[in-house]
Amino acid sequence: MALPPLDSPQWHSSLSAFGWGMRSIAATVLTLVLFATYLGIGALAHDSHFSLGWALAATAFVWAGPAQIILISTLGSGATVIQAAIAVTVSAIRLFPMVVSVLPMLRTPQTKRRHLILVAHLTAVTLWVECFRFLPQVPRERRIAFIHGLGCGLVLVCLTATAVGYGLAANLSQLFAAAILMLTPLAFLFSTLRNSRELSDVVALILGLLLFPLAAKLDSGVDILISGVVAGTIAYGVHRWRAHA
Repeated sequence: MALPPLDSPQWHSSLSAFGWGMRSIAATVLTLVLFATYLGIGALAHDSHFSLGWALAATAFVWAGPAQIILISTLGSGATVIQAAIAVTVSAIRLFPMVVSVLPMLRTPQTKRRHLILVAHLTAVTLWVECFRFLPQVPRERRIAFIHGLGCGLVLVCLTATAVGYGLAANLSQLFAAAILMLTPLAFLFSTLRNSRELSDVVALILGLLLFPLAAKLDSGVDILISGVVAGTIAYGVHRWRAHA
């Protein structure tokens, strides 16, 4: 689905921009991936003996698949609420750079901090990836409303999938549920590759993939972090070198 031109009267109000954001969930394959992923999360919540209301609340307020899996797994295994909160918080730290990279694309001289609260909450990996694809096609003064629509649309899809997965849990095998959850990292990988327009983006992605098996041999427990930091640092060096070449 193509968005209207930047000077189109269809961007005349924040409400219309919100509507275009909602409709844009049909233009990304990640919507289907999220639906499949949250089928698995709903089933996991059911098998861990949480209520449907609890599972839906976790989807709405945590709004990050890996963090929800950590939350359900830790609480389901008998961990305390504080231990689960710490684990989820550590997992959520990975989203901080994404929020930092998205907010400058949304701000205008009139933007206040309160206008960005919901955007910050909605900025998970899926929204972050799609921001770089959609926002250049949206007038800057309508980008916050557009992201509100896109993010709320994705949340509604995931709430629906959570409920469906919870209801299907009795007939969903553990192997199938695990396979569904694997769709998420694969989809994010291919979406990131598709949106890699700069050489530094490609270098960071490829080096991250190549360095991870080496980092895994360290058995440090933070293998992804190590490979990501090293690959990102090298990619940044390549970017600086090209900028001054």
